[in-house]
Amino acid sequence: MRQPDQGRRVPAGHRSPAGWARVLRGSPATLTFVGLFWAAGALSASFRSGPPPFLLPHVAATSHSVPEHWWALLLSGFWERDLAGFIVGTLVVLLAGLPLERRLGSLKFTAAALGGHVLGMLATLGFLAAARGLMGSWIRDLSGHFFLGPSALACAAAMAATASLSTLWRRRLRVVLLAVLLLFAMYAGGFEDLVRLGAAAAGGLLGPVLVGRRPRFGRPAVSRHEARILVALLLTVAAVGPVVAGLAPHAVGPLSVLKYLFTNIQPVDPAALQASCSRPADLRDCAAAQLQLRAGAGGIFMAILPSFLLLLLADGLRRGRRFAWAGALLIQASLSLLAAVTIAGVLLPPPGPGSPAREGVGGIELSGYSHPLSLVLPMLLPVFLTVLLLAGRNLFPVRAPRGTYLRLARRVLVALVLLSLVYVGLGLALAPGFTPAPGMPQLLADVPDRFLPLGFLVDRSPAFFPESTAAVVLYESIGVVFWAWTGALLLRTFLRPAHGRHSADEEQARHILKSHGGGSLSWMTTWSGNSYWFTSSSFIAYRVLNGVAIALGPPVGPAAEREAAFTEFARYCRFSGWTPCFYFVPESLRTLGASLGWGSVQVAQETVLRLDEVSFRGKKFQDIRTALNRAAKAGIRAEWTTFAQAPIAVQAQIEAISEEWVADKKVPEMGFTLGSLDELDDPEVRCLLAIDADHTVHALASWLPVYRNGYVAGWTLDFMRRRGDGFRASIDFLIASAALSLQDEGCEFMSLSGAPLARGVAGPAGTEGTVAAGADANGTLDRMLDWLGAALEPVYGFRSLLAFKAKFKPDYAPMYLLYPDAAALPAIANAITRAYLPSINLGQGLTLVRGLLARR
Repeated sequence: MRQPDQGRRVPAGHRSPAGWARVLRGSPATLTFVGLFWAAGALSASFRSGPPPFLLPHVAATSHSVPEHWWALLLSGFWERDLAGFIVGTLVVLLAGLPLERRLGSLKFTAAALGGHVLGMLATLGFLAAARGLMGSWIRDLSGHFFLGPSALACAAAMAATASLSTLWRRRLRVVLLAVLLLFAMYAGGFEDLVRLGAAAAGGLLGPVLVGRRPRFGRPAVSRHEARILVALLLTVAAVGPVVAGLAPHAVGPLSVLKYLFTNIQPVDPAALQASCSRPADLRDCAAAQLQLRAGAGGIFMAILPSFLLLLLADGLRRGRRFAWAGALLIQASLSLLAAVTIAGVLLPPPGPGSPAREGVGGIELSGYSHPLSLVLPMLLPVFLTVLLLAGRNLFPVRAPRGTYLRLARRVLVALVLLSLVYVGLGLALAPGFTPAPGMPQLLADVPDRFLPLGFLVDRSPAFFPESTAAVVLYESIGVVFWAWTGALLLRTFLRPAHGRHSADEEQARHILKSHGGGSLSWMTTWSGNSYWFTSSSFIAYRVLNGVAIALGPPVGPAAEREAAFTEFARYCRFSGWTPCFYFVPESLRTLGASLGWGSVQVAQETVLRLDEVSFRGKKFQDIRTALNRAAKAGIRAEWTTFAQAPIAVQAQIEAISEEWVADKKVPEMGFTLGSLDELDDPEVRCLLAIDADHTVHALASWLPVYRNGYVAGWTLDFMRRRGDGFRASIDFLIASAALSLQDEGCEFMSLSGAPLARGVAGPAGTEGTVAAGADANGTLDRMLDWLGAALEPVYGFRSLLAFKAKFKPDYAPMYLLYPDAAALPAIANAITRAYLPSINLGQGLTLVRGLLARR
């Protein structure tokens, strides 16, 4: 019998000597490279200051290596600049090579590293040749640069190895690695930065070929949650990049000019400062230079304040916060305005002969740019980010509880007043430490400057300068303390749960739903994206798309008011110029609609388990019992929780499982009646996890409450996701476990929800694809829904899902679409498609069409 600990993965930090020996034996290519790397350095005496001058042109890659020294493109990976470079290069190779070689195999790893290195060099040289006309000054700056070291080899191998990962982690690692490399290439702009980026891109193309598949291009399908992360990552790169360009001593990248929008701190030469201050005509330049010379750690922080704020807001964007979206939009719009001022200074003709050189934001000289586009095009990045944030507005719907930002504003204002008083009071006490000694008026006038970014103050001569240590600390620290406190408060607002306090309409809708109850799918009316129409004690949730008002489910409220609510809502829609329709409604509302002359068509089948009858005994439930037994043998248990109450590690696994599922699709994540992570994060929604003894989540399912007269009578299945390499029968296990658990809790029923666009399973009465009288009139919509269901089946498998639920032997209840006029059916069909796929683009639409045609 196997011992309990046998076969468990041992953490890398606790490997035995035998384990490390196996790792080293499995990485011969990595160890061979390390040996050649150090041998080359020792034989060429390169440990002190790099390869000797006679060898350097042969082993260092430059923009002129081809064709005279083409072999340097490969040999450059086997040398470094000094002993520290050899040590760091060895660590990089070992950290990347030991795990990657074991994953790819020695031959594929070597091909990826060397091939990606050489191809990255060639791609860089080709790019420099093509960009010489547009970015001539940048290309000239790179002419004296050379590349040495194995960093490009490691980047190429890392990108190639991602091809062997799952879709989600392949995309995530590629995005992060390329984002970092793009940041340095576009902002720092060194030759070595371009080479690493080119090698990574080449590795990304070689990886799929090495693992036996073709590289795939095009826009990947991402969920709303993943799209928020990508937008936040892009904003992070845009925030960090100017800081890198501002702090790097020789930043020459095409986007390095964007540092002028953030700060104007420049290195100050003491000799030039003394000469400038000796001329009375240059007192303004002298004051600005003295201010920059005194910019210590506090000054640098204040100089990069816009980047600091953008990083805070990027965390809020990752969480879907509307306030973070508004703040980021405001900053990017402000930067766009500053960019427009700078662009105008470049493109407008000089005022006249003998006029001083044109200046941009913060007094930066712009006359050194040989081509206007080299400045204009980078300055359009804030404009692009502004447009991107506007276009992605719906990705950030999460609002903080009511009053959150009012309290934040009060606390920030109190901190501002207190710190201003501290600055003035201590400034008077430390007045001898300033030059000249300030009085009360001078300190009061200087207060606003202590809280503004330093880069925005260089156009105004400072009234006094700190000289003593205490004065310098006071002068620099006031703004830092204020913004650090403000940043901490802002992060706390992003961490506060958004649930528990909703808009007034949603609060009213939830109150009515809990008091009077609704159908098994009525909790979906509380999801984001719905609008609400109310009577005195009922409501209808709807959304308007292309002039069609799609009401989700029947009216919620007292049954006696249902007919009145139905007719009044239809009248309200006509008055507003919309075509009304009711989607996902039961047989009872279909009968009511028919009495009023409305047509109908079946759009789904709801499957319901009566919990008082559930036992999972007998031959027909053999598969269910097998799933339960295998889960028990594997040590997998079913555990109830909510997303907010789950540990952070479990939340991360849930997000990863969900994103992995979406990443494997060829079209975007669907919405409307299909929940996502956003709808999962609700304290009223329960999650059932299939989790093992190592706290690995194999699958999860979420359940929506079904209220009846103030209490929960049942639960509806919504969100189902399974780990790709997890327990295969985990969904069967979760549904069966939920049924038995809810039965013990005394619940009456459990709905397995309705599979949209799936109508192929007969109900108890044998009705299949039920259509109202007058089938000729609604045949167009019927065919459209069948077409959409068939096109989505290869991707989402709605019909397969309905067939899967049949193994639980549920009761079937048809769900209908009600419409008032057959002439509006094409518009209704289009609106329903847009409701499920609001972000679908032309290419993804063609993918659906190809999927349908392939089935015929």
